Amino acid sequence: MNIAFVASESVPFSKTGGLADVVGALPRALASLGHQVTVYLPRYRQTKLDNPGVVVRSVTVPFDDQYRFASVVSGGTLGGIHFYFVEYPPYFDREALYGTPAGDYPDNAERFALFSRTVLEASKVIGVPQIFHCHDWQSALVPVMLRTLYSEDPAFHDVGTVFTIHNMGYQGLFPPDTLPLLMLPWDLFTISKMEFFGQVNFLKGALVYADYVTTVSKKYSQEIQTAEYGFGLEGVLRNRSATVTGILNGVDYDEWSPQNDKFAVARYSPQDLSGKAKDKQDLLTAFGIKNADTKLPVIGIVSRFAAQKGFDLIAQIADRLAREEMIIVALGAGDKAYEEMFQRLHKQFPNKIAVKVAYDNAIAHKIEAGADMFLMPSRYEPCGLNQIYSLKYGTVPIVRATGGLDDTIEPWDARTGKGTGFKFTEYNGESLLLTIKEALTAYRDQTSWQALMRNGMNKDFSWNASAREYGKVYERVRQMRTATHSAPEKVLVS
Repeated sequence: MNIAFVASESVPFSKTGGLADVVGALPRALASLGHQVTVYLPRYRQTKLDNPGVVVRSVTVPFDDQYRFASVVSGGTLGGIHFYFVEYPPYFDREALYGTPAGDYPDNAERFALFSRTVLEASKVIGVPQIFHCHDWQSALVPVMLRTLYSEDPAFHDVGTVFTIHNMGYQGLFPPDTLPLLMLPWDLFTISKMEFFGQVNFLKGALVYADYVTTVSKKYSQEIQTAEYGFGLEGVLRNRSATVTGILNGVDYDEWSPQNDKFAVARYSPQDLSGKAKDKQDLLTAFGIKNADTKLPVIGIVSRFAAQKGFDLIAQIADRLAREEMIIVALGAGDKAYEEMFQRLHKQFPNKIAVKVAYDNAIAHKIEAGADMFLMPSRYEPCGLNQIYSLKYGTVPIVRATGGLDDTIEPWDARTGKGTGFKFTEYNGESLLLTIKEALTAYRDQTSWQALMRNGMNKDFSWNASAREYGKVYERVRQMRTATHSAPEKVLVS
């Protein structure tokens, strides 16, 4: 099948989070199953392309105030996938993808509306796919436009849409006058379409108009249909629950494996774990922890520093946690309050808690390779990738039982020797502390602990199974669109 991915970021071209990893890896897995896949992305300042060729010189995008003229360039073929980039420097040649530390760019609605409309127009030149697979609110206008502005366009007569929610917390909320500015019909501003508490909600538009909605884990697809996790859109999702499904993200083991990690000083495997000790020493050195007892377990954190990630729980128990026999190393950036929290804890406990406030891929790999445990106490977690990476590295996850964390981690039972990590359910500091203590106690029995490590290392969360599930969704959508247009017209007989 011919699939076009539409997304706001993808490795190796642009990245702020896990979305980029998915858009970089899933198309390759789909191609290996015989699908033809192209990927459309904005061309940001950070996007480095070798000899990009112009494939669509000018696409006219009407706005209420004036026309804008975008172009599309080819980024070449990578892993059998052809990448195309929407180029419009006034919108995309900026310091960051979505905003500054002060907040989102105020013209994000215009930026990603131009992106979406340019993709649709360019596809008529490059090749109209059978399915547009769109990701998160930045591409949510593709299914909206297809069923409104382009509903009579014969080029898109049988084209289906799949929309993947990577995080319900980010919805693309804008003032009502955004609709006429983007030349979208006013009748979209109703509670059954895109209106949301007096604002225009891009994500809601996709949930209404896409043929099929997917999320990035089974548990999360159920959670977002509840008031606790639905961010106000749970009713929309419940109304169309027959076409909502969860497909767990896979991971790229070419990039994340202790057997071939280019950032690790030593390689290791389930058969020979000895290299992990060298990686642990290298990790402690990288964080400037001197004269550390390497027999102490090291707990790693790689994360955005945000309330979603459960760092308020760490704040609740920090003083008691620091008294435990362990070392914490944390890598991340985000909310200033949590950056300052970790920096304050490092000053208070310099040989117990260390932090690097940054996005650093090399250090992230060193944490996975060298830590003994990996901590993810998230308030909610659509899928999560780091806990899956951690399993492959024998870096035992400690997680909250939510979303993809619950789907991927099995609780350790020392009596049976089954399980891959440690989980807690109640969202509070006491539950987190008890679970960390349980893991620290288990670590003291190294024979048992190595069995636990190997359990995780032998798990397979590669993209192949997930890609097959997406293939089934695409086929369902294709059949839905065919059925819609092949239904016989009713003839009135007088």
